[in-house]
Amino acid sequence: MAWFLARLKLIEELIMTKFIRTLSISTAFALLVACAAGTSPGVGAWDVIIETPVGSQAGVWTINADGTGTMGSDQGDQAIEGIALEGNTIAFDVDIDAGGQSLSLSFSGTVNEDSLDGEFSSDFGPVPVSGSRQ
Repeated sequence: MAWFLARLKLIEELIMTKFIRTLSISTAFALLVACAAGTSPGVGAWDVIIETPVGSQAGVWTINADGTGTMGSDQGDQAIEGIALEGNTIAFDVDIDAGGQSLSLSFSGTVNEDSLDGEFSSDFGPVPVSGSRQ
């Protein structure tokens, strides 16, 4: 009987060792896949300068991986939805209130490490935007 119990304990230890090894390998693989997928270089907070026809406007943009974000300025925050993040490009459409007049703008830009360059397309022509990661 003692032999049987010792053998049973050895089998339990082998099963547990294999289980822990399999769990460790699975966890390491999941972490590698998550790291390889990464996030878009556009995700994060950006200090931006918008060169409008009436002068430069400073602001802070927050771009989230889920395609949402905010455009912040001294005039308040504007929610952004539907942000397209592909490779190092960022694109979105936004409607803003400019002194009681609604403007529809389309932004298209490129991220290069910690800098952002692009422009809004508007009825008044292109509006350049430059930024740096916070």
